[in-house]
Amino acid sequence: MSTTIPDNKDIDLAPLDVLLQSFESVTSGDLIPVLQKIQAAYGYLPRRVLLEMSKRTSIPASTIYGVATFYEQFHLEPHGRHTVRCCRGTACHVKGGPNITKTVERLLGVSDGQTTENMRFTFETVACLGTCFLAPAMMINNDYYGRLNVKKLKSILDGYS
Repeated sequence: MSTTIPDNKDIDLAPLDVLLQSFESVTSGDLIPVLQKIQAAYGYLPRRVLLEMSKRTSIPASTIYGVATFYEQFHLEPHGRHTVRCCRGTACHVKGGPNITKTVERLLGVSDGQTTENMRFTFETVACLGTCFLAPAMMINNDYYGRLNVKKLKSILDGYS
């Protein structure tokens, strides 16, 4: 099941204030590092924060959203503490990747692109993890797990609180 925390008018803008003060001026050329810092502060890119940034910097909201939606690294919805990525590349597919993906979905109770209700995990499938020699493979945060089978998955996931 997926949980979405709506942006509301009560969101704390103090992290945005501090961030914007750390730049002499913010231009569209600074968007990627600014968005990275906003995401680090909030855990995602809240709509209200992006609109406020647009007002304060005179960078059009459409430009900000264009950058935020173009790059995979940015999230417009809250993400879990841990991101689980299952590979759906050819090598992983041939070696049982679909079973790994189905099992992770079942264990977490979410589908691709969703976050668990307790905000512990966000689950994603990706085109390739670049670790074909470990097929089937998955990643949790920056940790790679390879030569997976369904029996290993529960203990791996249980290792992340």
